[in-house]
This record gives sequence, structure tokens and C-alpha cells, in this order.
Amino acid sequence: MSIKSLVDEILKRAAQPGRFIAAIAGPPGAGKSTLSEALAGAIAEAGGSAAVLPMDGFHMDNAVLVEKGLLARKGAPETFDVRSFLATLAAVRADDGEVLVPVFDRSRELAIASARIIAPQTRIVLVEGNYLLLDEAPWTRLDGAFDYTIFVDPGLEVLEGRLLQRWSDHGFDDESARGKAYGNDIPNARRVVERRRPADTVIRDF
Repeated sequence: MSIKSLVDEILKRAAQPGRFIAAIAGPPGAGKSTLSEALAGAIAEAGGSAAVLPMDGFHMDNAVLVEKGLLARKGAPETFDVRSFLATLAAVRADDGEVLVPVFDRSRELAIASARIIAPQTRIVLVEGNYLLLDEAPWTRLDGAFDYTIFVDPGLEVLEGRLLQRWSDHGFDDESARGKAYGNDIPNARRVVERRRPADTVIRDF
């Protein structure tokens, strides 16, 4: 499905007044961030207004993960501050003023608080993240939170290559990159694909 087709679908569904919230979900390495930014830009070019709300901004800090014994699992569903994410999403839905949201800095492996503004005049919010459709508590509390849902799934073979390359790009040697990918990212990817709620649109070729 092309960017134009997705934008046309979003704009059609968002025709009524009020804020429209779309979810862009999928496993790590699927291309969700790239797709979200492309959609936001294309919506702006079409005369709309859109902002991206990344779920990654709600990573627990490394110090908290160490305390919980979860540092090696960073990026897994249980390593996110779901309560804060739900509260932020509720504030976005309420649309009663600007909402400041955190953004994850991958180069420093930490979330930066209040790093992006969702302005009151922003009609369409694209929420992007791995676990938006995960059919496990507490993520099931997101069921019904979105006006439109997209799931990106290029297939496990493609994901494996991308995830291995991601860790190589971060300076890890082949053995370490494989340890990172197969020890955490790829199990998370399988979990996302196998335990998801239905999506309005599924994209296989992104």
C-alpha cells in the first residue's frame, strides 16, 4: 500500500471535526518510524496537520531497568512505562491544550522528557510503536484507543537482517550484534507478530 493510499485513507477517516488518532504498530525493525514521518509529511503536503507520538519515549530509564533486573530485556513490553503512555494518550485525545511528549534518543539510549509538542491545532496524531496492538495486559488497555490502526510486518527474514544491521551500525561486532538481535529484538518481534489484536490495515512490503 502506497503512502498516498494511506494518506487518502487517513484523511477520509479523519473528515469529521476533532482529533484523529492513528496507530502505526509492528515489530522492531519494521520501519514504523520511517513510515510515520513519511505519513506526517505527506499529510502536511495534502493540506492537513499531523504530528508523530513515538511510544519509544516511554522506555524506562536504564537505572530503573537495572533495579528491576530488566536491562538485558530493554525494549521488551515490560520495560515501558505504560501508565505514563496511557495518560499522555488520554491528554492527546482530550485535545484541551498542547501536550508535551518524550522522545527516545537512540544514540544515548535514553528518553528525553517534553521533547516534542503536540499542538492544539494538530488534527491528526500518528502514534508509533511496537506494542500498540499487543494482546497482553497492560497493553490491552489500548484496545479502542485509536481511530485507525496500521500494522507493519515485512516478515521475519527481513526483520532479522535489519535488526542485525542496526546493531552493526551501532558499532557492535558480528557476534555481539547477533547476541543483541537474537537475545532480545527477534523474540520481541515474534511476540508482536504472534500476539497482536486485529488491525484495520496490514502492510507487508514496507
